[in-house]
Amino acid sequence: MAMANNKKQCFVCNKNKIIYSCRGCSKEFCFEDLTKHLQSLNEDFNTIINDYDQFRDQINQNQLVSSSMKQIDQWEKKSIELIQQTAQQYRNILIEKERKDLDKLRRKFDEITEKMKKVQKENEFNELDLNYFKDQLMEMKKQTENQMEMNSNAYSQIFIEKLSKRVIQKIILRKWRQNGSTICGGNGRGKELNQLSGPQGIFIDKYQSLFIADSGNHRIVRWKRNENRGTVVAGGNGRGNSLNQLDRPANVIVDEQNNSIIIADQGNRRVMRWFFNENQPEILIHNIDCCRLTMDKFGFVYVPDWKKDEFNLPTFLFVDDEQSLYVSDFGNYRVMKWRKDAQEGIAVAGGNGNEKNLNQLNRPQGMIVGHEDRIYVADRENHRIMRWCEGDEEGEIIVGGNGLGNEPNQLSCPFGLLFDGEGNLYVSDCGNDRIQRFDLIV
Repeated sequence: MAMANNKKQCFVCNKNKIIYSCRGCSKEFCFEDLTKHLQSLNEDFNTIINDYDQFRDQINQNQLVSSSMKQIDQWEKKSIELIQQTAQQYRNILIEKERKDLDKLRRKFDEITEKMKKVQKENEFNELDLNYFKDQLMEMKKQTENQMEMNSNAYSQIFIEKLSKRVIQKIILRKWRQNGSTICGGNGRGKELNQLSGPQGIFIDKYQSLFIADSGNHRIVRWKRNENRGTVVAGGNGRGNSLNQLDRPANVIVDEQNNSIIIADQGNRRVMRWFFNENQPEILIHNIDCCRLTMDKFGFVYVPDWKKDEFNLPTFLFVDDEQSLYVSDFGNYRVMKWRKDAQEGIAVAGGNGNEKNLNQLNRPQGMIVGHEDRIYVADRENHRIMRWCEGDEEGEIIVGGNGLGNEPNQLSCPFGLLFDGEGNLYVSDCGNDRIQRFDLIV
């Protein structure tokens, strides 16, 4: 009976047996289970010892910084390759230019030589002729020396500038998280205040409020930061052409100086101003086939008339601080840049057909120029956002590009894009009826 009183329930097998207490965990075990418990502790201890041994080896072998070293090695390799590529590019340019200069010099040399032969054959020359031929020879020598010096200086400077853009700036290029977060819409296509219908142009004001051209709902909505629904600030009275109505608005910008918003009222072929103080809306431009607009730092508004411009369906516009105008040339699958007062533009992105290679765009829409002078483009039909540098043969994908879809790392026909003051990227994900934010990493 005394032995029976010493029996208690084992923590593991739950049987009444003579039990033994573990000082570490204070649990009570039968002899068999205590033996297993101590064996398990011994195995765990050996595992910890092994982990310590591995960590000691890492310290001795300096493996703690191997990841950083690998990144530095990769950067060094890529930088060297980039320098070599750029050097070869300018070698080829210089060789071609020198070839043309040499051909021109040869033609002039042959021309003078023919004159000399003619004079010599006819045996009719005097001091004036001799001085002329001497002067021509000296002039050709001087031109050659000047041209070589000019080529050397000019292309050395261009080479350095190119390296500054392609190598040094590459170190500080920004990156964003590949999974976006839905900050507006994303609740199915509809007209409720927590829904959107085919959003296109977007604009963010100094208060971090997002203005959206909710095209399918014929309205402009404002979503304040961290709100789960928007507020109608223009339109929303059905599709129509009255002053209080809109028809498929495609873009919106905030004119803070005049306490208003300016809207590309695409379906009504007009540009409108709606005031925040509830003054009656007004028509700024009528009878214009506009779908986008932008404003420069001086407050001038730029509006494309796609039926009259020398483009194939121009869509989004951007004006940089030097008043160069960038245009998404939608139908030509490229972005064009027009410097101030230039007579013709240059292609700075795409222009190589409409497939999905890195040197191509397919129906480009929203486009802005970032702080590092890179061009960011909403590549609509490729469902991705691209980054290009003027002069590069191809761009790079910064978000999207994972096929058509509504997952956090996918887009569906992106239209507008912009950055907030913190560098986060906002994308009007038109096909998914939502606005996605991709947070800046570095």
